[in-house]
Amino acid sequence: MTDFKISDEQKQYQQLARDFAQKEVAPEAGRLDHSGEFPTPLYKKAWELGLMNVLIPEEYGGLGLKVLEACLISEEMGAGCTGFGAALEANNLAAAALIVAGNEEQKKRFLQPLTQELSFAAFCLDERTAGSDLFDLKCTATRVGDEYVIQGQKLCVTNGVTARWHCVIACTNPEAEHEGLTAFIVPAENENIATGRKLSLLGHRASDSRNLTFQGVKVPAEFRIGEEGEGLAICTKAFKLTRPLMGSAAVGLARSAMEHAIRYAKERNTFGTPIANHQAVGFMLADMAKDIEAARLLCWQAAWLADNGLPGTREAAIARTFAVDMAMKVAIDAVQVFGGYGYSCEYPVEKLMRDAKMMQIQHGTSTLQKAAIGRLMAGVH
Repeated sequence: MTDFKISDEQKQYQQLARDFAQKEVAPEAGRLDHSGEFPTPLYKKAWELGLMNVLIPEEYGGLGLKVLEACLISEEMGAGCTGFGAALEANNLAAAALIVAGNEEQKKRFLQPLTQELSFAAFCLDERTAGSDLFDLKCTATRVGDEYVIQGQKLCVTNGVTARWHCVIACTNPEAEHEGLTAFIVPAENENIATGRKLSLLGHRASDSRNLTFQGVKVPAEFRIGEEGEGLAICTKAFKLTRPLMGSAAVGLARSAMEHAIRYAKERNTFGTPIANHQAVGFMLADMAKDIEAARLLCWQAAWLADNGLPGTREAAIARTFAVDMAMKVAIDAVQVFGGYGYSCEYPVEKLMRDAKMMQIQHGTSTLQKAAIGRLMAGVH
């Protein structure tokens, strides 16, 4: 990948997302963080503009954007509010599982409705004893005739109450380890799904995360995605598409934190000069800029590999991990630039710090990603 120039069409997607994020989302971010409100009207506007479900192919009503184009959109949404963007990411991840492994009937039945009206999907993976350790999933799916019976609990499910359908990863063969996991589409209206209360989170408060309990939920065999035992492979393929997007959202968050820090550093005076002129502050701003640029390029590289059908599991994990860790550091340094004001809820950077912490945890913690990258480099499983 040697040409880093984005096309005029890609710039249009980027500008559309930037205008929406800065004019519609960012002004509401603080209020939503305090209220915890799920901003349905904002999602309606995003859906109408074509900023949701951007990876869904054109034949199912979507834009069929490349991963790189989706990264451009994700960065702008992250700059507006990653809490708002969390619901979009959940849709993209659930859809990605069907995009990479669903059959034609499944795609028509479950992807197409996401493009016909505002609706949500959820990806159900994490459990009380598993998430980072996929081989310890306790949620089971047992074949009974032409149906599967799903039993167990999933934790911290983004879009847990708003989703029209869930992509559930469950264990169909406890003895088979990585070949014992299977993916399923589970319609949300099933009466045997118990939805918990909205979780009170440190960050991402505009999103809606809940625990779901599957109490003998029956789903027809045709709702299985792929074959039995392909759940881990489907997750890996889906993550290859969506991890660059999460990394890009983290880049957007860090960019926002840096811009707040720069403005404040130019306005705040100590010892007769703006604090931006102090070397200690200048070094922090410089580190922010260089790390943001590096993270963006890593995300674009991972996206380019995915778009060209090249191996990129390691690169996607590297991009996501570097970007979210970078966002955490930039947000902490932005708080430091603001000094005592940075610790106040009256200023925006403390929210960005809380949101960045969430990004280090969701969809596979940074420590898990580093362990996985190390295994890939060493050629071990």
